[in-house]
Amino acid sequence: MRYLPLTDADRGEMLAKIGASSIDDLFVDVPPEARLDGPIHDLPMHASEMAVERHMRALSKKNLAAADAPFFLGAGAYRHHVPASVDHIIQRGEFLTAYTPYQPEIAQGTLQMLFEFQSQVARLYGCAVANASMYDGSTACWEAIAMAGRIARGKRKKVVLSGALHPHYAEVIRTMAKFTEDKIADALPTMRASPDVNGLVSRIDEDTSCVVVQYPDILGRLCDLEKITEAAHAKGALVIAVNLEPVALGAIKSPGEMGADIVVGEGQALGVGLQFGGPYLGLFAVRDQKHVRMMPGRLCGETTDAEGKRGYVLTLSTREQHIRREKATSNICTNSGLCALAFNVHMTLLGEEGLRRLAAENHRLACIAADKLAQVPGVTVLNDHFFNEFTIRLGQDAREVVRKLAQDGILAGVSLGRLYPDADDLSDGLLVTLTETTSEEDIDALCAALKEVLA
Repeated sequence: MRYLPLTDADRGEMLAKIGASSIDDLFVDVPPEARLDGPIHDLPMHASEMAVERHMRALSKKNLAAADAPFFLGAGAYRHHVPASVDHIIQRGEFLTAYTPYQPEIAQGTLQMLFEFQSQVARLYGCAVANASMYDGSTACWEAIAMAGRIARGKRKKVVLSGALHPHYAEVIRTMAKFTEDKIADALPTMRASPDVNGLVSRIDEDTSCVVVQYPDILGRLCDLEKITEAAHAKGALVIAVNLEPVALGAIKSPGEMGADIVVGEGQALGVGLQFGGPYLGLFAVRDQKHVRMMPGRLCGETTDAEGKRGYVLTLSTREQHIRREKATSNICTNSGLCALAFNVHMTLLGEEGLRRLAAENHRLACIAADKLAQVPGVTVLNDHFFNEFTIRLGQDAREVVRKLAQDGILAGVSLGRLYPDADDLSDGLLVTLTETTSEEDIDALCAALKEVLA
């Protein structure tokens, strides 16, 4: 049965109220050349369900999916093996249809999951408290900057960005800063084996509210985070560490342990998969408990009921908090709940030992790839330290090389020219990523293809 909420009389009454004679009058501002003169040309008016399915399958076969080729893409979106049990659990009805858990008496399962998720993120990041997730890593990063501004009571308006911060994150920050009038001090990454820590430190002054550092950075390098935090704290500034690959924290020291005040990141790598571009999962944690009341988003806490039984509730945050506009700690009224559940399930299945083994395998494969690529004529490995992704220099525009290899069925990596289209000195850089899903045969295929293309 069709549901048509408006009758002709309803439409006529509304048009009369606004002084329009017809629906077409509402579109007079659209230029005639941009208007349709009827049904879309060359598009059939209808087709059977089977015909549409057949057509869409044919279109989908034109894609080169991650699982169908040697895959070396990363830069914030990672292909890890997600156990089948993760998808099975998150598709249970009580999780899949769960809405915002403002009524704890009927949402104990969801609240318990969020509490466990917070505990996992806090431990992973080396922090005291984590929230119940955010939209994605980039918005979590901006929310951290806004939080730093609140802690500084608006007296500090300078935000120092590491040149090696993911450019998409930096773009989100610059966009949002237009509304807060924060001064963004950013830079481009330097094509050197180690990050320019001294250059970053030199940009910190008494007007700086926070310093934003990616760990590992966009070129796959690991910076001396302790040196940065020491310099920032000496100037009264906070340090925001951004982690795009949570698996790395199974092998490297956590940002919280190294003095970072706020740690944010992207949780997609665990539980979520690539999904052709989303959804993603924002992680957010603070090292000092005194900053909890300044945190954005939701916090789930553990309590006991009148009978002494364990229970879970949202704490330090109400629904009304999110509609207080500029007075609110956040205007994000929801979280990526299903993605947080997937992260929670995957982390639980791995455990600490499993995460460490997974991280070790990622690093082992990356070392093999770096050694083999270094032997390819025309290839120079930039990094002298990395986790599972590193940068190579090709001596020519990496974008063209990536396109040629994609035509041959090899997804070689992310070209820096694509990330930084206006930076000519970065154009020959290629970010190569290895995960446990990459085989040594895939590495050999990449090396052979590069040798042929660069010859």
